[in-house]
Amino acid sequence: MTRRTLARLALAVLAAIAATAHAEDAWPTKPIRFIVPFGPGGSNDIVARAVAEATSKVLGQTIVIENKPGAGSALGAEFVAKSAPDGYTFLAPAAGVMTNFMIRSHMSYKETDLVPVVMMAVSPSVIVVPADSPIKDLKGLIAASKKGEGLNFATAGTGSTPHFVAEMLKLRAGAKMQIIPYKSGSEGMGAVVGRQVDATSEGSPVVLPQIKAGRLKPIASTWSRRIAALPDLPTAQEQGFADIVIGHWSGIFAPKGTPEPILDKLNAAVNQALKSIELRGRLIPLAIDPTGGSREDFRKFLAAERARLGSIAKAAQMKED
Repeated sequence: MTRRTLARLALAVLAAIAATAHAEDAWPTKPIRFIVPFGPGGSNDIVARAVAEATSKVLGQTIVIENKPGAGSALGAEFVAKSAPDGYTFLAPAAGVMTNFMIRSHMSYKETDLVPVVMMAVSPSVIVVPADSPIKDLKGLIAASKKGEGLNFATAGTGSTPHFVAEMLKLRAGAKMQIIPYKSGSEGMGAVVGRQVDATSEGSPVVLPQIKAGRLKPIASTWSRRIAALPDLPTAQEQGFADIVIGHWSGIFAPKGTPEPILDKLNAAVNQALKSIELRGRLIPLAIDPTGGSREDFRKFLAAERARLGSIAKAAQMKED
């Protein structure tokens, strides 16, 4: 290879590096997609839409929400994992992004194919029954489940937060329940309103409107503190079930290989959005806790949840649908 050829190759490499750096600095130059791996109307969908709208104002670029439900959020996660790591496609999932790897025998992508970017928010979980149900509290639910064939409990799919609530009730309280998976929390809640199932556990933004409308009865929250919007509702811990604690968290992930500057820029934009009076005014009345934090904060949270929920999945022998 001649010196002239080597020089041309070197110049081409330098030009490519410069072009990449410019693209990262200029990002975003076109609309961004947040893929929500659940149907519309669920807790994750509500948070993702609110955060996307506020973050788009910070970035000066539109953020579009696309719902891709199915397989306990695995379908939407796979779509993002296999998308181009160019900073224009992100995943806005919940716990299923990691719990699917605990309970499914085969996954079409690796857990490391998705990179955590930022935590958006946490929504307290509320266990609800039909408004006219004779069940009044958590002990009543467990007692009712032990009669006959037990109770039907709706979830947002295998590995979802409601699924873990049901397994906690079975493991830690001896409840007898048949788990009925739906594609989203809103569908599961609708099944309770329609009395197709006996109970479910869903994020506060999903169930609060139905509770206030008199269509659902709350019997416990599974968060570490009472919900301001439902001050008279005791937590599971207050009702004597110290080990039943879980919330609906929502985060953002990127395909592996997405440039670090873009990940840092999106993290900063979401954090700025979460501090805005407008976004907080939308989330807090729904009992949603705007969280934010660094990329490292999110990684540490995920590691702790992976260890805690992994032990539950193993003890309950949770398996795919």
